Amino acid sequence: MIRPLLYLVSLCFFAGICGLFYLFLAAPEPRHIGLSETEGDAVRGTYIARMAGCIGCHTDSKGGGAQLAGGPAIETPFGVFYGPNITPDERTGLGRWTLQDFSDAMTAGQKPDGRRLYPVFPYTAYTLLTDQDLADLWAALKTVPAVTDRAPPNRLNALIDQRTLLIPWQTLFLTPGPFEPDPDRSEAWNRGAYIVEGPGHCGACHTPRNLLGGLEESRPLAGGEGSGGEKAPAITAAALEAEGWTAADIVAALRTGLTPDGDVLGGSMGAVVHGSTQHLTDEDRQAIATYLLSD
Repeated sequence: MIRPLLYLVSLCFFAGICGLFYLFLAAPEPRHIGLSETEGDAVRGTYIARMAGCIGCHTDSKGGGAQLAGGPAIETPFGVFYGPNITPDERTGLGRWTLQDFSDAMTAGQKPDGRRLYPVFPYTAYTLLTDQDLADLWAALKTVPAVTDRAPPNRLNALIDQRTLLIPWQTLFLTPGPFEPDPDRSEAWNRGAYIVEGPGHCGACHTPRNLLGGLEESRPLAGGEGSGGEKAPAITAAALEAEGWTAADIVAALRTGLTPDGDVLGGSMGAVVHGSTQHLTDEDRQAIATYLLSD
């Protein structure tokens, strides 16, 4: 009786090791950009930076920090993270990075030295960015004044403070892009889908997560949690329609931060409006509304 039990335990252990080994081997690879085809436009890249929320996470405005030189604390169930310095400073920022290094970080969550990035940086969404948007964003970042400064070190739970564990995590939860338009949908719908699912990374707060911190892809935008445990409501078509939201209401809220009943969007969403959506074009805000209200 003991021998079959030992055999079963050994088999399960071996299967577990093989499974973990597979997850390491199957980790997503960085997306390689053809540099000859991706000359960046810094002006357009500044717009993408607003859309992607770069300033909010990488600038400690309340603490008087310089633009993009390091962000405020981001509280999660796994610990406290700080957005790093992404100015062109060569010592503490991205000054020694290349466009390919930047693409690797944005689309595969991988630093130039091969270390993996914690998914509090939403590369699971940024991986959908087009090559041109990546090149434009990189061009914009290079125009920012270089600042020598380091964000505080992350304060993580001991069990997850191992970047090696991010390799199997990425295998499970990172689906490399870029975004592929749906030919059966309108141009506005596809633009909205690109913004919401990609640079806008709305699901980072509005989609529930599992115990490992991965997004529950079967419940997109069904309600989630922001920094510090702040509750983010469902923004599915059914949820928005049940609350009486129209496309015009969504466009107005993204521009002004006011809800249809005259209330003010506060907390994280207020910061998103202030730093991101109020700077978008009406056409892009309308595209977002079109996508969110679609079945």
